[in-house]
Amino acid sequence: EVQLVESGGGLVQPGGSLRLSCAASGFTFDDYAMSWVRQAPGKGLEWVSAINWNGGSTYYAESMKGRFTISRDNAKNTVYLQMNSLKPEDTAVYYCNARHQIQFWGQGTLVAVSP
Repeated sequence: EVQLVESGGGLVQPGGSLRLSCAASGFTFDDYAMSWVRQAPGKGLEWVSAINWNGGSTYYAESMKGRFTISRDNAKNTVYLQMNSLKPEDTAVYYCNARHQIQFWGQGTLVAVSP
């Protein structure tokens, strides 16, 4: 059974940091590029960041550059998103996505940035 399980979300003050994790199982993790996608309350999906199969290439949405860092550990079948300097507009459910010939989604983890 394919599973992507996100964790690490929570409530944080503006300017704070969180590290999200996404643990994968049920497929060959290092065959897949991994992404983080978010959905703010009442809004559509927004792509956040992506990383290629071996971590050699990373990509970020413009508003996340310099604040977020994506990484992966293929030995642990896990992808991470380090989020620094968080803003209220970063409040969203963050989803993990695995993409190769097909794609898989996690259930999401809520990040709330509020004083």
